[in-house]
Amino acid sequence: MIRTLKLSAIALVAVFLGACAGLFQPANPLVGEWDATISTPMGNMNSTLVVRDDLTGEMRSPELGAASLDNIVVDGNDVSFSTTVDAQGQMMTLDFTGQVDGDELEGSFDTAFGALSVSGTRQ
Repeated sequence: MIRTLKLSAIALVAVFLGACAGLFQPANPLVGEWDATISTPMGNMNSTLVVRDDLTGEMRSPELGAASLDNIVVDGNDVSFSTTVDAQGQMMTLDFTGQVDGDELEGSFDTAFGALSVSGTRQ
């Protein structure tokens, strides 16, 4: 009887610790606010990327306004998303692929006009 209670207590503690471990998983590496620089043929454009815990977000820039981030995918440190922006009256979809390394973001937007490199730093 005592042995059964001890085993039950050990099993209960193991289940509890396993459940707690799930609560302390590292945050998604893309979540947060990023100061990003996009290299365009007309010069660098500054923007802010905002990614929430539920993997929704937006990109804001003085030149392009605000646009939602769609299809956000995070696989380890590899990240991708798309956004559709109004570029001087022309709607353009930008597909981002890149990597997060701590508080640094590197990658590029694939556009109809070629790749635009992007670098960013977490705020």
